[in-house]
Amino acid sequence: MKRSTDRILTTHTGSLPRPSELLPLIAAAESGTDSDLLRLHTRLRSAVAEVVRKQIDAGIDIVNDGEAGKPSYATYVKDRLTGFHGEADVMAIADLTDYPEFGERFARQGVLDTLKRPACTEPIAYRNRDAVSRDIADLKAAIADCNPAEAFMSAASPGVISIFLGNHYYKTHEAYLAVLADAMKTEYDAIHQAGLLLQVDCPDFAMGRHIQFPNATVSEFRKQLELHVEALNHALADIPEDRVRIHLCWGNYEGPHHRDIPIRDIIDIVFKARAAGISYEGANPRHEHEWAVFRDVKLPAGKVLIPGVIDSTNNYIEHPELIAQRICNLAGVVGRESVIAGSDCGFATVAGYTPVDPKITWAKLRTMSEGAKLASRKLWQ
Repeated sequence: MKRSTDRILTTHTGSLPRPSELLPLIAAAESGTDSDLLRLHTRLRSAVAEVVRKQIDAGIDIVNDGEAGKPSYATYVKDRLTGFHGEADVMAIADLTDYPEFGERFARQGVLDTLKRPACTEPIAYRNRDAVSRDIADLKAAIADCNPAEAFMSAASPGVISIFLGNHYYKTHEAYLAVLADAMKTEYDAIHQAGLLLQVDCPDFAMGRHIQFPNATVSEFRKQLELHVEALNHALADIPEDRVRIHLCWGNYEGPHHRDIPIRDIIDIVFKARAAGISYEGANPRHEHEWAVFRDVKLPAGKVLIPGVIDSTNNYIEHPELIAQRICNLAGVVGRESVIAGSDCGFATVAGYTPVDPKITWAKLRTMSEGAKLASRKLWQ
C-alpha cells in the first residue's frame, strides 16, 4: 500500500453519499426480485464512476467505489453467503441504554429499521463471486480514466458480520467466526487478486465491547478480540500484509460513547492483524486525544496509521488548520511517512441514512485535502 513518502496522502473510510436516484433501486433490490436487481446493476457502473470522479475532484488520493451498491457495509453479505434467514436479535447499544431518553430519540431515526438483518440459521458458505466481481469491474472501469494514487475496496470482517447477523445455528461464537472467516476469504482473495487494496471493516475490534460484549471486563473483551483477530488472520492468510488495511471504530453514530473502550486497551492486539494500514476514529470528541497513546505505544515496523481527521457524524466543516494540527500531532510521534489522513467512519454506512448532508460531506473531504496540504508543507519544510 502507498505511504506518505513525499506528502500526506488522503483517503476515507469507505461509504460515501450515493447518487439520489440509486437509493430507491437499492431499497427495491432489498426486496429480492430479479428485475429490481437488474435495474440496480445497470445503474451501478455510472454511479461508481460518478462517486470516484467526485473523490478525485475533492483531492482524495486513495479512492474506492463509495460502497455505492451495498445496503450497508456489513449486512450486504446476507446476499453473498448462504445460511441467513428470518430476523436477527435486537441490537442493544450499551451507551444509549444508559441514557434512555436519548436512546429513544436515536431509535426514532430508524437507522436499523431500514436494514434486513437475518440470522444465521443454516450452514454458511460463499455462493459465488458474481457480486464481488461486478463490484471490482465497476471500480476498475471508474479508475481507468482518473489515475488515482491507489484504489481500495471494502469488505466486512467476520466479527462485524457476527454483530449484525446473529448466530442461531453454530454451537459457539468461536465456531461462527471460523466459518465466517472461511467464507469471506473468497471475497478478500478476489479483491486482492484484482489488484485492489483490500480494506476489511472491523468495528467489532472496538465497538464490539459495548454492543456485543457489554458486560465483559477489559480482560474478557481482550480475549474475545484475540479470537476475532485470529479468525480474520486466517481469512487473510494468502494476502500480503502490505495489501491490506483495516478499519476499527466505536460505532458511527452520535451518542454519549462513554462506554467506548480506550484504544490503549486494545491496540497491541489490533497490531497482530495481518494488515499494514490501521484506520480509526481520531476526530470526534471521545477519541481525538488518543493520538498521544502512540507516544508510549511503539508503532510496529511496516504499519501505517490512518486517523480520522474529519468527523462523519456532524455537519461542521472542519477548518484546514485544525486538520493539519491533527495530522501533525500524530506525524510528530510516529513519523510523517506512517500517517495517511482519513475520515472517522463512512458517511453513508446505511443506504439512505446520511447524518451529514451529502454536499457537506464532499466539502469535508475537500477541506481534508486542504489540511493535508498544509500539514505537508509543515512536515516537509
